[in-house]
Amino acid sequence: MNCLFVQGKRISSHAFQAGDTLATRKVRHRMLGIALIATLFSSLLYSPAAQACPFCSAPQLTLAEQIAQTDAAIIGEWVSGIKPDFDAGTAGSTVYRINKLINSPNNPKLKVGQEITVEGYYPGEKGKFVLILGTLDGELSWMSPLDISDQGFEYVKNAPSPEEEPSKRLVYYVKFLESSDPLIADDAYAEFANAPYKTIASIKDKFPREGLRKWVFSDETSVTRIGLYGLMLGLCGDKKDRELLKAKVIENDEEFRLGIDGIMAGYLILAGDDGLKVLEDAKLKPSLQTPSKVPFSETFASLQAVKFMWEYGDKRIAPEKLRGAQRILLDNPSLADLVIIDLARWQDWSIIGRLKKMYGHEPYDVPAIKRSIVGYLIQCIKQKPTEQGKPVPEFVTQAETFLAELEKNDPKTVKVARLLFR
Repeated sequence: MNCLFVQGKRISSHAFQAGDTLATRKVRHRMLGIALIATLFSSLLYSPAAQACPFCSAPQLTLAEQIAQTDAAIIGEWVSGIKPDFDAGTAGSTVYRINKLINSPNNPKLKVGQEITVEGYYPGEKGKFVLILGTLDGELSWMSPLDISDQGFEYVKNAPSPEEEPSKRLVYYVKFLESSDPLIADDAYAEFANAPYKTIASIKDKFPREGLRKWVFSDETSVTRIGLYGLMLGLCGDKKDRELLKAKVIENDEEFRLGIDGIMAGYLILAGDDGLKVLEDAKLKPSLQTPSKVPFSETFASLQAVKFMWEYGDKRIAPEKLRGAQRILLDNPSLADLVIIDLARWQDWSIIGRLKKMYGHEPYDVPAIKRSIVGYLIQCIKQKPTEQGKPVPEFVTQAETFLAELEKNDPKTVKVARLLFR
């Protein structure tokens, strides 16, 4: 099952499936519930431009962040150790020699060459390095050492601090994305996962284009990184890459492809209007067929890619064309509520007539869709001019009339929606 993330929050682990019965769809919509709708409509109130990488796995603390949040951080060399004596009830200990001080603002007594003792026995040998973090609570307490290779030693030693300009930091980490040392590769990826899209895009000239061409299409690449690499290739690629990404996008052989949303976004960056047409014909329109020829996960990924272009595409694709792509999915009951919310945020007030035909009618007669429609109308009515004498747009009048009808015929839904979208 898929995890659904909205505004960076995990909302549900239950994805809607193509071919669901109406009863199943109703259950799934209830599972999303009010929390999902409230979270989605909160997106009407602010821009997500400062969010972390939109196609990376959930951000995690990087080594640099962990180091910055501790009272001491050193690179130590193993010296000796005393094994635990279970009969005596001792846990043993390990001695390390400080090779480099990474962070010690509150510990002026720590010096290179000094030996420290860590509670617990950690086997090792001379010449092997570890990263050790410490916290100060009256006295310095050392955490469990983290083994690092010689390569990791150099990586940590030369890494920029979190206070460094974000784009300059990524220039350092981009070189290590596919390092042979897993610790280094994972940490470099985490730096990108935590970075806003605009920061990532700002260093596109530093991307390893040849490496990306290999990584995006290699079975050896971790699937959790495919989305990021697809996006990066879209930012730095050429016509050849556009065709390669297109071939990857239009595949429908697998039920679920992790990271395909990032590949779709990279393709749209390179192909613009032509790419959107390909996505509509290959993913969005076929998803309306019964039975669908497109796995639900592919349709949802397409929706995410279109939303990405709206937020970050710098009008490579005209806003009305992006709205038009979203409107296709209004006829997909499994995604209609999400689409209605996006179109409200994008101020597309052209669908009131379609919403009237949907409300309370199968297969759209589910609470989530009805609440989304009410929320859409509320946002639409907010477009009413405040200046005296200025004409009221027809769409506002239509929304007011429709909402008044719903308040009479379905007061419970309207009441809940008003509480949510107040």
